[in-house]
Amino acid sequence: MTQPDLPKLDFSTFVLGIIGSAYVHLGDAPPPEGDDAGKDLEMARHNIDLLGLLQDKTKGNLTGDEERLLGQALTDLRMRYVEVSKP
Repeated sequence: MTQPDLPKLDFSTFVLGIIGSAYVHLGDAPPPEGDDAGKDLEMARHNIDLLGLLQDKTKGNLTGDEERLLGQALTDLRMRYVEVSKP
């Protein structure tokens, strides 16, 4: 069996992985194959908080594209979290 090509390992790929996980936990993206955990707002909040921590700790050390990716993702995810968590 041939191993699939893995994506280039860099900051943006790392952040995109966390973003994808947050969307899965918000119920906006399908979970990985074999996982049917469904919506989990606590884990979504954890992923969003992790991205916020990364933003704080990497301030001044990212490229413009990396800053935009992280900032826009946080804005979008925070807004979506508020929408999804309404009763």
